[in-house]
Amino acid sequence: MLFKNIWFLAVPFVSAIPAHSLSRDVPFFYKGHDLSSLKMLEEGGCIYKDTTRNNETRLAEAILGDGGMNTVRLRIWVNPVGGTYGLQYNLDLAKRFQDEGYKIYLDFHFADSWADPTKQPIPAGWPSSLDPLASTLRAYVKDTLVSFQEAGIILDLVALGNEIRHGMLWPTGYADVDVEPWTKTVANFSNLATLWKAARAGVDDAVFAGVTKPQVLIHIDDGWNLTLQQRWFGAMVDNGLPTTAWDVFAFSFYPFYGTAATFSNLRTTLNTLAEEYRKPLQVVETDYPAICNGQYNPIPPSSEPEIPYDVAGQTIWIDDVISIVQQVPFGLGRGVMYWEPAWLNNTSLGSDCNDAILFSADYANAEHTIGYSRTSVNMFNTQS
Repeated sequence: MLFKNIWFLAVPFVSAIPAHSLSRDVPFFYKGHDLSSLKMLEEGGCIYKDTTRNNETRLAEAILGDGGMNTVRLRIWVNPVGGTYGLQYNLDLAKRFQDEGYKIYLDFHFADSWADPTKQPIPAGWPSSLDPLASTLRAYVKDTLVSFQEAGIILDLVALGNEIRHGMLWPTGYADVDVEPWTKTVANFSNLATLWKAARAGVDDAVFAGVTKPQVLIHIDDGWNLTLQQRWFGAMVDNGLPTTAWDVFAFSFYPFYGTAATFSNLRTTLNTLAEEYRKPLQVVETDYPAICNGQYNPIPPSSEPEIPYDVAGQTIWIDDVISIVQQVPFGLGRGVMYWEPAWLNNTSLGSDCNDAILFSADYANAEHTIGYSRTSVNMFNTQS
């Protein structure tokens, strides 16, 4: 139906999931942290101390690695002011983390700054009409992946867009799906499907050029909302996106953006999609407050109010999320990622709570901001 231009079909979609992934073999389970801001923080004077080693100064990833982290998630912006989160910034971080033994997950934002459900701006200098924008997007994805390969970096996971519930590259790629039970409005998915397939074709172009094939993710927020997910992915398929185009469902799941974001609803969504699509699923963004006392904003209700807003609660939350993901049918639950646990300069992480990171920030030192590890840095060691 879409992709009427022949160049979109030049390289066929290739499945990224090895044949044994749906067999009796135990698949790899990604336990990751988003450490996108770490280089910026270190350059600004942030240091990290391991409270289990008499406050020894260590790299943040070493402390988190001891806590069970095996994967690092990194976001990439197209042409950011100052270079932070840009290509070279990410190449430096990815090479460092790969050399330390961590798998790398690259999260394309397809913007010069933040892209999320409230904003998905077209990068400055990119065209806005559909066909040239799709061509630019395809070339950008290919060139970026080739750059990582040439730097000796193997990408395990690649998300084409960040939380693209309302599409990407607005206004051209804006899309909407009404999740109210009495309506079934699905709008503007034709352009979004065209753009996403162009990005996906860029992956295949890179693979054709010699890049090691990554697993390709589609990342949507509100992973607890089954109606949203079924209608969204149904709309993409109805607009010409083959189910072979993506390898992994990727979801955000936060406790304080809606009291319906319950464990029960998350389990229902993951299990239902596993049954319907037989594809791996991951929760690629989550966190939980260590401090939420109403000092700065009203305390938001947790979707699981029995879990306290404290350091112990952080571990309980992740332990339960991992358990739900690992219990997905057919062994298709494949990973959990905690968002920005070391961001000492942004401890609230976009919520109304004071602090959702895994380090206690000390700003008393004029030369360095110091992050002291909390017991919750070990959250990935509580599950097999």
